[in-house]
Amino acid sequence: MGLISWIVIGLLAGWLAAKITNSPGGLLRNIAVGLVGAILGGFLARRFGIQVTPDFWGELITAIVGALILLFILQAIRRA
Repeated sequence: MGLISWIVIGLLAGWLAAKITNSPGGLLRNIAVGLVGAILGGFLARRFGIQVTPDFWGELITAIVGALILLFILQAIRRA
């Protein structure tokens, strides 16, 4: 996947994760959360032996799961 594809997936994943968790954020924050979430989701999938389909939908779902985990961690840190 190219850089533009990663940015699009990051934006979508970050936006969807922010909507699911009702977390505030702008465009750049959503992209950052989505991209870091994609890395985290990919790492966790490999760690637990989960096969991710290497297409748009597989990468998007992985990025959303990673972004959700990241947002939950960030919210827990903020509350502490």
